[in-house]
Amino acid sequence: MSIEQNKRPKQNPVIKLALEMGPLVLFFIANAKFGILTATAVLMVSVVIALGASWSLTRHLPVMPLVTAVAVVFFGTLTLIFQDELFIKLKPTIVNALFGTALLAGLALGKPLLPVVLDSVMKLTEEGWRVLTLRWGLFFFVLAALNEIVWRTQTTEFWVSFKVFGTMPITILFALSQVPLILKHELKSEDPESTDDHW
Repeated sequence: MSIEQNKRPKQNPVIKLALEMGPLVLFFIANAKFGILTATAVLMVSVVIALGASWSLTRHLPVMPLVTAVAVVFFGTLTLIFQDELFIKLKPTIVNALFGTALLAGLALGKPLLPVVLDSVMKLTEEGWRVLTLRWGLFFFVLAALNEIVWRTQTTEFWVSFKVFGTMPITILFALSQVPLILKHELKSEDPESTDDHW
């Protein structure tokens, strides 16, 4: 698996962020102009396009964007069929709870799934992966709880704004706060010949 990850084309971080933020920004704009139902349809289409663009650039589909896209299409379809915005509002709660459960369950079974979920090529010590997995697992549940609080207590417009301008910055800040832990437990490649052994 590590050999495949090494061969995989690296995606430019700016392009990666644009592909992740693009559908959310379009969702926000469409909701402001046309309402939540049209915005949901726009989100569904743009998320699939972003996933296709990611595939064409790297020939690889990261787990989180893939699961998120499937969830958006599923819950978005329910939203449009039943003309009920509840379904699209529940999507972040369910997806984040799913990621949190997968990470904590994997941790309990002694199999940290964080490298798979985050599509990471980092190399950390076992202790590093354990602590980082625990933190991310709990963080996903925090995101799920925040989504529940916001959509249940605020207007749809506020929820859409929070989804775009709240969730993403919170996630970026959380990821940056984990840098000291990553640097502390990072494994440096000591064996330059180890890559040559695969040829």
